Amino acid sequence: MTAAKLVTLSARSIFRNKMRSLLTSLGIIIGVCSVIVMVAVGQGSQEQVKRQIAAMGTNLIMVMPPRGPQQGNRLTTADVKKIREESSYISAVSGVSRGSVTVVGGEGAGEEANWSTTFYGVEPDYLLIKQWEVASGEFFADKDNAARSKVAVLGTTVAAKLFGSEDPVGQRLRIGSQPFTVVGVLASKGSSAMGDDQDDVVMVPLDTAINRLSRGRYMGSIEMSAVKEEYMDAAQAEITTILREAHRLAEGATADFDVMNQSQIIETASATSKTLTTLLAAIAGVSLVVGGIGIMNIMLVSVTERTREIGIRMSVGARRRDILLQFLSESVILSLLGGVAGILLALAIAAALDKLAGVPALVQPGVIAVSAAFAAAVGIFFGFYPARKAADLYPIDALRYE
Repeated sequence: MTAAKLVTLSARSIFRNKMRSLLTSLGIIIGVCSVIVMVAVGQGSQEQVKRQIAAMGTNLIMVMPPRGPQQGNRLTTADVKKIREESSYISAVSGVSRGSVTVVGGEGAGEEANWSTTFYGVEPDYLLIKQWEVASGEFFADKDNAARSKVAVLGTTVAAKLFGSEDPVGQRLRIGSQPFTVVGVLASKGSSAMGDDQDDVVMVPLDTAINRLSRGRYMGSIEMSAVKEEYMDAAQAEITTILREAHRLAEGATADFDVMNQSQIIETASATSKTLTTLLAAIAGVSLVVGGIGIMNIMLVSVTERTREIGIRMSVGARRRDILLQFLSESVILSLLGGVAGILLALAIAAALDKLAGVPALVQPGVIAVSAAFAAAVGIFFGFYPARKAADLYPIDALRYE
């Protein structure tokens, strides 16, 4: 039997019972669709996280207090000064002191407004590191940091909450209990990789934040930008050496700080998403197995219904291999049709999620190819037993079957 004739006979048998074939393929359709959509959403989320972390800064390197509970925070402005003076791979560096605070001022709702936000004590290089621009007014300078000036730059969210549509530059507000003058408003940055509003922030000079708001000598982190991306690893190693020397750590002693570069931050942020995507894809894959069982069940019913037909074909010269291939091809075609329908449905759902719901969904050709191949494999695996059962029938018994 030629391949063309085999496919023709199989297709004719499948489309003879259209509704039953559709219901039989439903499990495969749902399974393939679920796997592709789950993986697409997971990969889309990972890409979004990477883009957002990349938007956090250029060639970003961060120094943070150690994550273990044994050692406390020992990051100081002296560390920032030493890095700035001694590092050959860093183009910009800023200490960062942050905390929650209530700001009061303006007339955001017709009366003096207050808003709970996050203050950032930073240095002028912070804007270069974060690739952040000032929309109106200006950013504070090194002299403001040295003088511990009470000047502030507002994110757009804070500016809107406190001053509405009014220009806040030159206006006064209170950060905690301290009076400050607004000197600038930052350009809108949008949401971070974790979904936080990056515009809900008040920035003040680093020394001002440490001495007037945090009232402590230590900072939350040190952030810096490497000269070039290819120098990231070298810069990270150099920063580690500089800080170990600054903290007078003996050789082999555990560091009282953690240094991470941008790629490590992306990897850490993506790890949970990858695990969740794999888990969801595995769960969705179970429906493919269920769909395969449905195909096997229907094919067994089909063998029983067509026993006399099998007997007639055998009696006029059909070989067992012909019968086996016919029923196996029916199973594979049925599974592949379900796979194609599932792929088309998944593409439609992914597009709808991306455009209508704002959920990032990245469908990659490799995932589609693997899903189609898996659908065909399901058809072969679960269709082999019914096909073998049909091929093993004795012609006389098949002809006598009622």
